[in-house]
Amino acid sequence: MIGPSCYITDGDHGFTAGKLITQQPMIKAPVTIGSGAWLGAHVTVLKGVTIGDGAVVGAGAVVTRDVPANAIVAGVPAKIIGHRQNSSTASNPADRD
Repeated sequence: MIGPSCYITDGDHGFTAGKLITQQPMIKAPVTIGSGAWLGAHVTVLKGVTIGDGAVVGAGAVVTRDVPANAIVAGVPAKIIGHRQNSSTASNPADRD
């Protein structure tokens, strides 16, 4: 589930002093979002990040590194604050064991 106003990007630009933004190189890396992962509202996911199956990303977090399966992350930058007790990746909490 991806909440409202999330920003997921697979690229950004480099920086070389004295060059215009249009002259900066693009740097790309794929983003992977696992099965049953939840992204709260206004989450930003940067290039090259993998969010594991069943992971939960708190609202407003900025994900700059990989998130393990079933981890709960929040903050800027996102840090692990817990783990889901049930490893089920059901998209509806009521459907979990």
